Amino acid sequence: MSEQYWNASASASASASASSSSSLNSSSHDTEDDHTIAAILAEEERLRYDGKLGKRLSHLDSIPHTPRVIGDIPDANDATLDHERLAERLATYKLAELQIEGDGNCQFRALADQLLQHQDYHQYVRKHVVKQLKSHRNLYEGYVPMKYKSYVKKMKRLGEWGDHVTLQAAADRVS
Repeated sequence: MSEQYWNASASASASASASSSSSLNSSSHDTEDDHTIAAILAEEERLRYDGKLGKRLSHLDSIPHTPRVIGDIPDANDATLDHERLAERLATYKLAELQIEGDGNCQFRALADQLLQHQDYHQYVRKHVVKQLKSHRNLYEGYVPMKYKSYVKKMKRLGEWGDHVTLQAAADRVS
């Protein structure tokens, strides 16, 4: 469903920038070509997988997991162990880790990769997350530790880190 939503959004509104080197401050970066590229990519992925991955993952046995609360930044040894544990879990499901550019847009890049099959569409995803935040202020305002208008303005800026609120807004937008 999420793929269909983002694809429908691409049809109904502006689409992603074709590359991260496009004009970052221009509000006119939404072009017909970008829209076409996003729609084609989403359709190709839909046809290629046609839900098989989701079906395959839903029938796998879960791996027991005990969540941890991390109060401090982990030291290098803990971080290495955590990454090794992640690699083992991915290998169990025959999945692979994808490196996402760490330019402050990483949450939006990761979402773009999963929803639109290319991390360069992060600006498009950010734009729709910000629309969600604006449209449903009552859902998110209580989780923002600053003036809500300032928060939304901050989240519009490229390079601004996504957080738990933007992740929830993205999930709400696609459901």
